[in-house]
Amino acid sequence: PDLLPPTSIGVARLERRQRMRAIVDETVAQFEASDDARLMNDNFQAAYRLITSPQARRAFELSEESAATRDRYGRNRFGQCCLLARRLVEAGVRFVTINTFLTVFDEITWDIHGSKPFTSIEGMRDIVAPMYDQAYSALLEDLHQRGMLDETLVTCLAEFGRTPKVNPAGGRDHWPQCFTVSFAGGGVQGGRVIGASDPIGAVPDDRPTAPPEVIATIMHSLGLDVTSHLPGPSGRPFPLVDVGYGPIRELFD
Repeated sequence: PDLLPPTSIGVARLERRQRMRAIVDETVAQFEASDDARLMNDNFQAAYRLITSPQARRAFELSEESAATRDRYGRNRFGQCCLLARRLVEAGVRFVTINTFLTVFDEITWDIHGSKPFTSIEGMRDIVAPMYDQAYSALLEDLHQRGMLDETLVTCLAEFGRTPKVNPAGGRDHWPQCFTVSFAGGGVQGGRVIGASDPIGAVPDDRPTAPPEVIATIMHSLGLDVTSHLPGPSGRPFPLVDVGYGPIRELFD
């Protein structure tokens, strides 16, 4: 009796489940035999070799840098992370992310809503912005002096800007309608300002840039064809970048 299926699951339902399982098994088998799976495995192996290599471990030894260099970046978490980013790139890391949103460490951040535990506008003005200016400029200067900037794209961006008006807590809230992104290196021509906002930074006023253009700019700098497609799990092609969008040409021409 224990081998009988529940009354709510008949033979037909069990057979449908069996067919579904067979479809999943076949799909997995096809993927494992594909070039995509082999490429993924190669990437995993390359990543493993990188993180276990002496060069990668040594990249985290910031004590090898001179006191002057560490001071130039700033003796704070963000500054030293920027210095670590340069060392990681030197060690062969292809993609590095530095995130300043670290409230878990009870540090002042870009999250300037005003009331605690968030940052005030004064905290942004007196601490966060100067800390960023020092570290970001040091990173670009260091990469340039080492001959690495032309082959390294440095992008500074967030997912949104801040409200033009101050909230009751004395801070600024989320504002996706208008914000700034910066690019340096990687073939980007320096010293250019593309577009402008209205006088209060509420909406774009000249040459608005859409998020897909930002993605296309990064892809273009990496040497990828932004008009290409990638196959989805079912084989359906998906565009690398939203159709109709391309890189911000003014940055390269």
